[in-house]
Amino acid sequence: MFAVLSSIRKPFPKLVGILSLVWLAACEPIALTTAGAGGGNVKLGEPVKVALLLPRGSAIDGDNTISDSLENAARLAVADLQGVEIDLRVYATAGDVTRAQTAARQAVADGAQVILGPLRAESANAAAVAVAADGVNVLAFSNNTTISGGNLFLLGSTFQNTANRLADYAKRSGKDRILIVHDEEIGGQVGKAAITQAIARSGATFAGAVGYERSQQGVTSAVQRIKAAAQASSANAIFMTSTSDAALPFYAQMLPDVGINNTNTQFIGLSRWDVPAQTLQLSGLQGGWFAMPDPTKSTQFAERFSSAYSTPPHPLAGLAYDGIAAVGALAKSGKRDALSTASLTQGAGFQGANGIFRFNPDGTNERGLAIAQVQDKKVVIIDQAPKSFSGAGF
Repeated sequence: MFAVLSSIRKPFPKLVGILSLVWLAACEPIALTTAGAGGGNVKLGEPVKVALLLPRGSAIDGDNTISDSLENAARLAVADLQGVEIDLRVYATAGDVTRAQTAARQAVADGAQVILGPLRAESANAAAVAVAADGVNVLAFSNNTTISGGNLFLLGSTFQNTANRLADYAKRSGKDRILIVHDEEIGGQVGKAAITQAIARSGATFAGAVGYERSQQGVTSAVQRIKAAAQASSANAIFMTSTSDAALPFYAQMLPDVGINNTNTQFIGLSRWDVPAQTLQLSGLQGGWFAMPDPTKSTQFAERFSSAYSTPPHPLAGLAYDGIAAVGALAKSGKRDALSTASLTQGAGFQGANGIFRFNPDGTNERGLAIAQVQDKKVVIIDQAPKSFSGAGF
């Protein structure tokens, strides 16, 4: 269970996990309108050469475990393909930008027609820039939209995708005056921007934003400001950027204490509130909403992965499966330019480990997400994930 607020003696840790972002300023990847001489061209009946760049060998705790899970998921996807042969080659980057760049160039020299990975934004950007002139697209595991575009596509679920889904649902459900609560660090600022754009896109009303410093004093002092802002704007929803390992548990306790709760003001989360599972025990979050991948698809993938490898998949493992699934689906079309930018961004999208997804021309992605509600300390799906991009939810 979570520690009480009074026990905190230092600022909250930085955002980690599946929504973590690595921010940087770097060269822009180059847009590929057609396949280059060494890259995206494929021939029906010949193996598609795919390079998988992993942070194996990194000094960062957990990177080897993530690497193993990503590789296993990719191989599981290769085995699932019918009518397409994938020549999968793995390159270790040790989580280093320079080594990622070198690995990408070596992969192309070895004949790679598309690259999956790297994991983090800075390495992904460097790899994409390194191989852009060769006509090779990079499907990175990052969700950092500051690097997307050109020959760099993101597989990671983005703040914007999640915010859009939740704002649209809130608008349709009458929770249409939305106040944003965000921390002042970069992750919170980016989350705020995504939610602000999603509110405008949905036609809901922006009811203001309250920022806070990620510290005991910052969180505590923000409570009364949040209450005042909600009352002044007549907000009927509060959209929070915080994760379970930061301020979320404390707002779940303190906001109801001052009369702001899910009975009169809908709580909405940009992060998943079922990770870790004990977050669901918080009384202040009962009735709150968050978004998650298609639970049926996710469960099926997890069960198959566990059966094959005798261990559960890392939360990011499905991204590698999705990358192979997209490559396989495109290669099966028999088109010579199957891995070009135009092909990757085809509107119908792909079926992945966690449901449907597609790449946008700007390198970001859209994923079919379900709306979940915390009820009786359990996750209950109140709006199913869409099965196609022509249905509700987009």
